[in-house]
Amino acid sequence: MRQLIRKYVGDKKFYRMILLIAVPIMVQNGITNFVSLLDNIMVGQVGTNQMSGVAIANQLIFVYNLCIFGGMSGAGIFGAQFFGQGNNDGLRYVFRFKLVIGFVLTAICGVIFAMYGEPLISLYLDEGNSAAANAETLMYAMQYLRIMLVGFLPFVVVQIYASTLREVSEAVLPMVAGVVAVFVNLVLNYILILGNFGAPALGVEGAAIATVTSRFVECFIVVWWTHRHKERNPYIVGVYKSLAIPGDLMVKIIKKGTPLLVNEALWSLGMATLLQCYSVRGLGVVAGMNISNTIVNLFNVTFMALGNSVAIVVGRLLGAGKMDEARDTDRKLIAFSVASCIVIAVIVIFLAPLFPELYNTEADVKEYARNFIIIAALFMPQHAFLHAAYFTLRSGGKTVITFLFDSGFMWAVSIPFAFVISRYTVWPIEVIYALCQGIEIIKSIVGFILLKKGIWLNNIVSNE
Repeated sequence: MRQLIRKYVGDKKFYRMILLIAVPIMVQNGITNFVSLLDNIMVGQVGTNQMSGVAIANQLIFVYNLCIFGGMSGAGIFGAQFFGQGNNDGLRYVFRFKLVIGFVLTAICGVIFAMYGEPLISLYLDEGNSAAANAETLMYAMQYLRIMLVGFLPFVVVQIYASTLREVSEAVLPMVAGVVAVFVNLVLNYILILGNFGAPALGVEGAAIATVTSRFVECFIVVWWTHRHKERNPYIVGVYKSLAIPGDLMVKIIKKGTPLLVNEALWSLGMATLLQCYSVRGLGVVAGMNISNTIVNLFNVTFMALGNSVAIVVGRLLGAGKMDEARDTDRKLIAFSVASCIVIAVIVIFLAPLFPELYNTEADVKEYARNFIIIAALFMPQHAFLHAAYFTLRSGGKTVITFLFDSGFMWAVSIPFAFVISRYTVWPIEVIYALCQGIEIIKSIVGFILLKKGIWLNNIVSNE
């Protein structure tokens, strides 16, 4: 028993080191998701169609966000290992690569959403809804999306800087910037959505303006601090003198990063497709799913932050050539993440009936939301394991495998399964949602085997 505990449980020093990285990410993401919850509640006070319109538009924006995340991730593998190696030139080149890929992706997604936003949103409007409800939901979604496109620029800049800062152990500053931005967002939401302090009640447009403004504030803080503290961020010195990146390193980053970028794009599109499958059961389901996702995301920050910690901590150990320590650290991190989510899941299930009551919406929407929250909570430990497994494989540069493991499974198994049972059965939507979550047990088994074999134990910057 004692040997088993030593295998899966770390000492105080271990958890102190992990929490120094994870807690700032948890705080930032937690506050961001909490404000998203308040934003969601305020928009919900205006009306269910407004809330559904914002939810659909945010599903499209989610695709862009994850494309940016994927673009940063491939370079981030090298960034974490370069930092473990003490190579500032390598970090500078990685930063430049992020700049290029980030702005290219932003331009592509911005043009697509500007030109095809309306037909994309219309995919979520089922013919079973009234024509008036569909038209109103489409109008609100487009109002929100057009303003949010302006926020793409500060968003990508923040991701470039903040991801690099976390890779070099400067996780507190992105947290502080995120907290300030969230406070700005919250205040402006209160003023602009409902029309307080004499301001006009702008509804969904007010929510979008508040979010975009807060992103510019966050961007200013992160960029200003990084360049103001060059002694702590030596890689930033001369980073804009050119966009030169050694050809061999660029090829390596593209080779490792392209599967991650494609993975995040396909995974986010897959999530949007799953929501579309659920949406054929009516706008009430879309609204209920929106409430559930907003609540559950508030609690998912734990395993999300611990997953990021896996990528950073294990990546550094691999870059330093400490393979045995990397394996031991990874095993304990995964155990900590799963155990934490078991506790959180119990709390969420207990509180599930209370959350939907925060919304001014129909009784059926509240019932959907409550049931979705309970189902999502039951599968939190599984998601914690899958998230940590994904980042473990990624930290060792096994990006093709992560692609097959993540979005490959979604498009080959989850989406066809959801498509069939949502359209060709009369099962309740809650049963369909639970089955779509449960089928990922196959993915969990595959992930366990891959981790056990240790195929991710690689130093990919040893020759740089």
